[in-house]
Amino acid sequence: MNNARLSAFKALLHVDVNEGYSNIVLDKTLAEFSMDSRDKALASAIFYGVLERRITLNYIIKQFSNTPVKKMSPKVLEILRMGVYQILYLEKIPNSAAVNESVTLAKENGAVKAAGFINAVLRNLVRSIDKIKMPEYNKDPLLYLSVKYSCPKWLIEHWTKSYGMECTINLLKSTYNKPPIFARVNNTLVSVEELIDRLNSEGVKAEAITTVNGAVEIENTGSISELKSFQEGLFHIQDLSSQICCNLFNPKSGERIIDVCSAPGGKAFTIAEIMNNKGELLAFDKYKGKAGLINKGAKRLNLSIIRASVRDATKKDSKPLELADRVLCDVPCSGLGIVRRKPEIKYKSKSAIDSFPDLQYLILCRASKLVKNGGILFYSTCTLNPKENNEVAAKFIENNNDFAQVSLNLPDFISHVVDEPKNQLTLMPHIHNTDGFFIAAFQKK
Repeated sequence: MNNARLSAFKALLHVDVNEGYSNIVLDKTLAEFSMDSRDKALASAIFYGVLERRITLNYIIKQFSNTPVKKMSPKVLEILRMGVYQILYLEKIPNSAAVNESVTLAKENGAVKAAGFINAVLRNLVRSIDKIKMPEYNKDPLLYLSVKYSCPKWLIEHWTKSYGMECTINLLKSTYNKPPIFARVNNTLVSVEELIDRLNSEGVKAEAITTVNGAVEIENTGSISELKSFQEGLFHIQDLSSQICCNLFNPKSGERIIDVCSAPGGKAFTIAEIMNNKGELLAFDKYKGKAGLINKGAKRLNLSIIRASVRDATKKDSKPLELADRVLCDVPCSGLGIVRRKPEIKYKSKSAIDSFPDLQYLILCRASKLVKNGGILFYSTCTLNPKENNEVAAKFIENNNDFAQVSLNLPDFISHVVDEPKNQLTLMPHIHNTDGFFIAAFQKK
């Protein structure tokens, strides 16, 4: 049994049945198997490829199977998706190997009775690849885009209504692009140039992002946590969108800052670094384990001003906190801005996403009570959904007369791509080379 395919299968099944986060599930699954780097790369390619193209693969399977996709067991469907993906998208794998390994996978993982069926469907596909029929744009644009980009129809409709067809198509294309990895230099310990030299010496390709202070794009990293420069606290991993948010937040040395939904702590770390580790930064999370991870990260980075502890951002404090100069409210969200990193997010149901705005508005209102007179309040999400973004920001300013909108001081390289007030900013993957992200800024009168 090929461990690369077995590990990909187990990870896919876990995401499909238990709805785990793809990156965490894959890392954990790969750690269970003894594989060389080549097999790990194959497992990752199959895992993410199948996850990214689930709707496309289902559409093709339907054309070569007498059994409806909905009636297949999760195991059988996942094995078929893997087989079809290898046949159609992985050129270096012979079709015979893709078929035979799929049959073996079925026999050795509790789907013996379905092995013949899986064999027949995949061989039928191999014989008739040139007969695959895809939807036509002119006949059904929505179905065409849904199958081409493996994205639910409701989400395509939602993005089209929110951002227009051209932007939506570019967004859909971006979900297939490999997302860049960005690091944020720990300027309290090292300069950007020094970090790049250190990373280069460790075999990592690193390049400064001149438009964003402290940002470095890295490639060929291997295991980041095993790098000496990482262990010494010289950087942490953070997308450009969050780094831009922290720069616009503009914290000053000596200020008191509160980050109400801090885990995993990346923004708190960057804010503390911008403050040159001078002042006070309270980082909160609802769960003890996550607060512990923030403290652990702060210790690695030698950021002594960060104090992480447990606090539920939706509830009133039994002991009122001393008010802060700036409060960051980076709320839980649907995550539609990070689909290229976590493809499983796009398969969420519309109803699962509709519950977020009420929670987000509640957290923002609670967070606003922690701001000093004249202080700054930031609201942010990593989603592309006006109901969670612009509408929550508009509702807040409409119902909170003690706050005013405050314009974001945008650098020249960032422009608004949607119609929104100057205190708001929507970042798009295909335009800003960031995750999809939203920021809104307010000031207490």
